[in-house]
Amino acid sequence: MSIAGYDPSGGAGLLADIKTMEQLKVQGLGVCTAMTLQTESQCLSLSWQPLDEILNSIDVLMKNYSIHVVKIGVVKDAEFLTEIVKTIKSINPEAKIIWDPVLKSTSEFCFFDLNTISRLENILKQIDLMTPNYNEYKILEGNNLFKDLNNSCSVLIKGGHREDKLGIDILLENGKEITIHPNGETSVFYPKHGSGCVLSSAIASHLALGENLENACRNGKLYIEKFLTSNSTLLGFHS
Repeated sequence: MSIAGYDPSGGAGLLADIKTMEQLKVQGLGVCTAMTLQTESQCLSLSWQPLDEILNSIDVLMKNYSIHVVKIGVVKDAEFLTEIVKTIKSINPEAKIIWDPVLKSTSEFCFFDLNTISRLENILKQIDLMTPNYNEYKILEGNNLFKDLNNSCSVLIKGGHREDKLGIDILLENGKEITIHPNGETSVFYPKHGSGCVLSSAIASHLALGENLENACRNGKLYIEKFLTSNSTLLGFHS
């Protein structure tokens, strides 16, 4: 299940998540956290869905379907995330949760209320994996969220925004640092709107198929590399 925003361009959020899940042969369900008006290059407006409607949707879907993995995308603030995670865990304590912390869009449109970051520490203990890009990781690290990773969630630091080690992802899991290199079959990667959504959904799909976290991250990287080479525009193809 994806809990994310609606992007009418189809490049990010719920639509991109469901496309990814379908390609990887898992059934994707969706809960909308926000309605946006955006294209692949700019976000023009955002309207948050009421939290009680989001929680009710999660409740209905999880009580009617066997949901093993949940990917969370754009959320308003720490309270939104906390209540969403608590609802998921109250229905299925064994559900794996991935949070892709969308703090800002590539076009610098702010999504998450950065003033609430300090309140994330406790809820991260109930999340299995975070997938920040390098810039998002530095913001979260600056708020001391990763000072004790052994008692918190795993973190996949995506390498697409780094000036050094470009394209190399770092998985922090159980106190270990695992380096995930690009596949190496091509050196031509085109920037894509929604690539973070696609990667986190691909990882969630592989977890749903029974893979362990490291293999899910490695196979998710293979999927996103195909997506990044699918064409030269900002909207990628899923195939």
